Amino acid sequence: MLRTQISKTLLVILMSLFANTMYGQTKTVGLMLNNTSKVFNGYTLFSPKQYTATYLINNEGRVVHKWTKSIYPPGQSAYLLENGHLLRTCMTTGKLSSGGGEGGRVEEYDWDGNLVWELDYSTDTYMQHHDIHILPNGNIIMLVIEKKTYAECIAAGFDPSKFQPDIAQKGMMVPDYIVEIKPTYPSGGTVVWEWHTWDHLIQDFDNTKLNYGTPSSHPELIDCDGDKRNLPAFWNHMNSIDYNATFDQIAVSVRGNSEVWIIDHSTTTAQAAGHTGGLRGKGGDLLYRWGNPVCYGAGNASNQRYYEQHDVEWIPAGYPGAGNMTCFNNGLGRSSLYSTVDEFTPNVDANGNYASVTGTAYSPANFTWTYQGTIAAPLYSENISGANRLPNGNTIICSGTIGRFIEVTTTGEIVWEYICPVQKTGPMVQGTLPDADPARAGETMNSVFRVYKYPVTYAAFVGRDLTPGDLIEISPTTSVEDNPSSTNEIQCYPNPFTNRINLKNTIGQETFELFNTIGKTVWAGIAVEQQDFSLLAPGVYFLNIKSSNSLKTVKLIKR
Repeated sequence: MLRTQISKTLLVILMSLFANTMYGQTKTVGLMLNNTSKVFNGYTLFSPKQYTATYLINNEGRVVHKWTKSIYPPGQSAYLLENGHLLRTCMTTGKLSSGGGEGGRVEEYDWDGNLVWELDYSTDTYMQHHDIHILPNGNIIMLVIEKKTYAECIAAGFDPSKFQPDIAQKGMMVPDYIVEIKPTYPSGGTVVWEWHTWDHLIQDFDNTKLNYGTPSSHPELIDCDGDKRNLPAFWNHMNSIDYNATFDQIAVSVRGNSEVWIIDHSTTTAQAAGHTGGLRGKGGDLLYRWGNPVCYGAGNASNQRYYEQHDVEWIPAGYPGAGNMTCFNNGLGRSSLYSTVDEFTPNVDANGNYASVTGTAYSPANFTWTYQGTIAAPLYSENISGANRLPNGNTIICSGTIGRFIEVTTTGEIVWEYICPVQKTGPMVQGTLPDADPARAGETMNSVFRVYKYPVTYAAFVGRDLTPGDLIEISPTTSVEDNPSSTNEIQCYPNPFTNRINLKNTIGQETFELFNTIGKTVWAGIAVEQQDFSLLAPGVYFLNIKSSNSLKTVKLIKR
């Protein structure tokens, strides 16, 4: 909101001095930087968090393809498959809410935008959220929350004195589980495997419960009070899921614990609910965990490395750092607020077995590589966001809350930068600033959950028309007029006015925003035959008239 206010104030000053100065000469959205000699040659896919379209752009910020037929904003991730199809989660209005990252539906569109598969996965007892991942066999693994009543939480050994108020208010907790779906085209699917957090709990609060034990002696289990904080209803808050085909293992980012967990996917569902079976012989118990050893009694605050992170992923084979893991480390809980993109090297052998010593933290002790931003271009995003390694060693980063994408080299040089130019209302006019999200402090309406960049040689692009099209953002054709009685299809009169003004919109596409000489919006809406401004103080005002491809500003005087 402050940034928008500043922008409008500056605009007013310019209009007052130069009545016909072009608006928005300074770029605010779209492509900000493109170092063609160092940027990776690829196409970037993103779904604006508040909008229903998904875009594929080249390094110049021009659209090479887009999907526009979904009626849902993302919930939250989207992927371009090797066959050229878009696999996209959707935010629906479900009966169960996580309090963040809601989804509930998955859609698959072909390259031409036809819906070829859909799955609704939301009831009053479970809901898909945040992220999904397609497996080599075409099945899809998904993050899902499930309802556990207050009574079930007590029966599982949770200490109710550690509950945040929302658990009592809702009468439930919503822990995470993972489900594998075999799609049934064109709609629905079959659950073929699942794993539940609830099956792998340990606690030392209530010795009358079967899961009572010593958590520090069992790092493979999940301590109900592991991170020593008050627990919210959305306890685990998983936000990403990835798959390692070499080891047949799944990694999940657990924001609630500030950890990554790795589990064995080679189990049956029955084995995944227990402690034996699968290639590693541990059933569904954790094979490895990293980021916050306090959660299993093997460290203290000085050992913590993750701070409510997002998007933990393996670096693919053939890429620099292959086998390592990257994440966007949001930074909540640090002594000062800043985000980093981090890479670490799990202590794993060629067979997918992880070294561990009971009572000590899983290695490594620290990161292999970190990007922290710069004083001139700081990196901070409290929520969402992501990062992934590119084939040339660069890393593409999504600072999600402000819709900023950057590509950095191994030395931390920014070689590409792009600001998402799409809000809830659609593409923005170049030169305007994103609106603040009234529902989320620190987040703007052009926020993006995550981005992916695909090589130009990616299989999805073979035989496709990738001719660069238009920029997404609207190029302003703006003038400031002192006394317009008619502006093409828009009529705005009288001027000067006393109490009422006519804002007649004959083509039905314009929206209006009236602000004063200090940049404060005093009215916004659509055209009516006569708008009452009798409560406004006399003085000079500026009216923005925005259509699908232009922005006109009219200077008005109220007597």
